[in-house]
Amino acid sequence: MQPEDLTRLFVERSNAGDAAGVAALYEPDAVMAYPPGDQTVGRAAIQALWEKVLASRPHFTPEEPLPTLVCGDLALTSTPPSDGAGARAQVVRRQPDGSWLRVLDQPEFTEPTSA
Repeated sequence: MQPEDLTRLFVERSNAGDAAGVAALYEPDAVMAYPPGDQTVGRAAIQALWEKVLASRPHFTPEEPLPTLVCGDLALTSTPPSDGAGARAQVVRRQPDGSWLRVLDQPEFTEPTSA
């Protein structure tokens, strides 16, 4: 029932190999910036992507969330990743039942390199 719950649920469901459960954390028309350099659009496509990713049984480690920014029914959640990806950020929206779902997901930001 809190925006930060989505990160914990993502880790739990991914580690359980539950691609449908991961996809259920997203709104039907959500956009995920993954794989790197591409976008996956819509809950069904996100589920298909996670079915492929989770087939190799990766293990995800929970990451401590940074402070959440909330503006009405929108929130920005983020974590400093332990895998060196730079940052992770998601825009989430409060649903009519009070729960939250991801609308936009940027799972990997890398630090800009100086030219």
